[in-house]
Amino acid sequence: MTREQVLEKLRHLHDPVYRISMVELNLIKDIMVKEGGVAMSVVLSSDEEERKDELRRQIEETLGKEGIADVHIRFRAMSDYERTEISKRTNPQPEPAKPTPTNLLGAESKTTFIAVASGKGGVGKSTVAVNLAVALARKGKKVGIIDADIYGFSVPDMMGIEERPELVDQLIRPVERFGVKIISMGFFVQDNAPVIWRGPMLGKMLRNFFNEVEWGEIDYMVLDLPPGTGDVALDVHQMIPQSKEIIVTTPHATAAFVAARAGAMAVHTNHEIIGVVENMAYYSCGQCGHKDYVFGRGGGAKLADELHTQLLAQIPLGAPDNHPAEPDYSPSIYRADTEAGGMYLEVADAVIRRCEQ
Repeated sequence: MTREQVLEKLRHLHDPVYRISMVELNLIKDIMVKEGGVAMSVVLSSDEEERKDELRRQIEETLGKEGIADVHIRFRAMSDYERTEISKRTNPQPEPAKPTPTNLLGAESKTTFIAVASGKGGVGKSTVAVNLAVALARKGKKVGIIDADIYGFSVPDMMGIEERPELVDQLIRPVERFGVKIISMGFFVQDNAPVIWRGPMLGKMLRNFFNEVEWGEIDYMVLDLPPGTGDVALDVHQMIPQSKEIIVTTPHATAAFVAARAGAMAVHTNHEIIGVVENMAYYSCGQCGHKDYVFGRGGGAKLADELHTQLLAQIPLGAPDNHPAEPDYSPSIYRADTEAGGMYLEVADAVIRRCEQ
């Protein structure tokens, strides 16, 4: 007989502790087949003399039927290592559950979407979006931001982000900064290369931002829309019919006139406009506090009136006084204790009141 044939004949022997074939548990080892005889080692989970005698009788009887009269058996007790390995095989631990993407767009989703839109570029729409997101986080809300301006992505740079999202179990884990979870096309483009895509590809990428990202629980999702009323803005309106909107403009009459088109698109798609933010409303002299209305006056209030909504804030012209040596440096996020930072906290309060009433 061969070694394999010996094992096959002994397959019916079961270990009394694990109640599985001793052959399957690899408890019959070191088999040597010689002419007319077989030698082997048998590992015992229960080291009792009666068990040894019974096993010896069964093995000799089984092999004797095959013409093997000389059977030499060495018994030994099972080692701790062998017990551990057998336990792993017989009682495998369940694999940790893989994270599943949060269905932000599902009917059961409790996430409030705030789309930040403008009629034209250059009015500070992305600045408003990132500072609103950070202000909501400062108010204790769980916040995410999607940089949906896929051609003109700027959120990672504005928030001072240098790292990239991680891929965990086929899901993208967003970068977190200032308590806000962030995803942007900028994370997936090398060396600030231009994005040369047509409409359908943009829509697919945007949908991936919703479906392939491990967002977890989110109270408010801020969407930084591209300016105007193009493909991406239309996709967002169709994908998220329950989204609310904030329109950003400057005080200039022309900017407000163009922004009205973005507002009209929101009204046409039944998106609720919760307010207007007038950015670059004035320049405040750092020495005397005199306000200089560089881009004119009244554009934000006029736009809010046309859209039958409220003017949420008039943000002054300027940039955060952040130093690159600071550990949490970002070019565009205002500290909470600054004039503009306080204004964004007030906008966050207004948004929370409007959305949670």
